Amino acid sequence: MFKKSNLFFIIAETPLHPGSGGDSTGIVDLPIQRERYTNFPKIEASGLKGCIREAFENNINNKKIISLVFGPEDTEEAHAAALAFTDARILLFPVKSLKGVFAWITCPMVLERFKEDLRLTGEKFNCLILEEIKEDNCWISNGSTIIINDQIVLEEYTFKAEKKNEVKEIAKFFAQKIFPQQENDTYKFWREKLEKDLVILSDDEFEQFVTSSTEVITRTRIDDVTGTVKSGALWTEEYLPPDTILYSLAMASPVRVEKDETKEVFKAETPDKEAEKVLQFFELGIPEVIQVGGNQTIGKGFVKIQILR
Repeated sequence: MFKKSNLFFIIAETPLHPGSGGDSTGIVDLPIQRERYTNFPKIEASGLKGCIREAFENNINNKKIISLVFGPEDTEEAHAAALAFTDARILLFPVKSLKGVFAWITCPMVLERFKEDLRLTGEKFNCLILEEIKEDNCWISNGSTIIINDQIVLEEYTFKAEKKNEVKEIAKFFAQKIFPQQENDTYKFWREKLEKDLVILSDDEFEQFVTSSTEVITRTRIDDVTGTVKSGALWTEEYLPPDTILYSLAMASPVRVEKDETKEVFKAETPDKEAEKVLQFFELGIPEVIQVGGNQTIGKGFVKIQILR
């Protein structure tokens, strides 16, 4: 049983392709992973765990510790991993804006999900959206830089903007947690941008944007002899755009071996403290930037990891 957990944010630094295995049912040959019933983008926990494990293996030359935390690769070892992850869920999605270049959008359903997931870590998120957001309306924060005469324009769609104190508080919470202030304050611009330019849409309109406003790139394969496109080697790939923000939960249990001498650095007086050591190992050891999804060799899928503090 998992005894300790924490939430971490995944910020796309380059286009992100968590592929669905080429199971295309539309015009895109290689679509991204999506939830079946909401159509919201996601990253499967199995793929996310594999990418995080690879990042740790590149930094830590200790197969025994990696095996205890992430599970053994050798089938002869009979124990499960001490660290588990949930599917990465969408939180904030960047959309082109007529003014201010772009805005981050979200919706009440996403915020309620985040609030429930955060409760598993013992933390609280005071998000109160009591009114229904009407069609073609949106909620923004005071001081927004994307508003034009009480309206905002996202892609080719115009929304009537209502300024709400709730949005200001939500934007401030996310800005401080996702882009925390540091000694050199590298993320000052992004923190201030998120505080001002968060937009809350209705659930239906949010779903339309995360469905239709992803990046679709056409790729080809060139014949080395003729220098032209190979016959049949033309395909399209779907990507989550840079600055997309998702989140996942890391959940820790005591290490799943019986003998104390095989527990390595995770040996502790109680199961709770063992789980705490496992979670701390993840939080302190995860690199700031890792690669998730396909097409690493062409610069895709680099994401920043921000542990919730």
